[in-house]
Amino acid sequence: MPKRPERRAHNLFEAAADYVAAHAEDDQDRIDEAAGWVSPEALSFGVSELACRAVLALARERDESPRTVARDLLGLPVA
Repeated sequence: MPKRPERRAHNLFEAAADYVAAHAEDDQDRIDEAAGWVSPEALSFGVSELACRAVLALARERDESPRTVARDLLGLPVA
């Protein structure tokens, strides 16, 4: 009997990275695939962690506060 390929488990950070990248590229098939790798709660946590890390990296790069960067990314006025 042929051996079935094992389905590799994905961790929440891998799922979040692929999910966000797929959204940025408007690729619904990849969005749906990544969303199925982990629970909705785990995906939400991973996306939140990715957002925090991205804002911190941009803030350092721009020499601005994380709040300023986050508001700028969302098109909000500086508070």
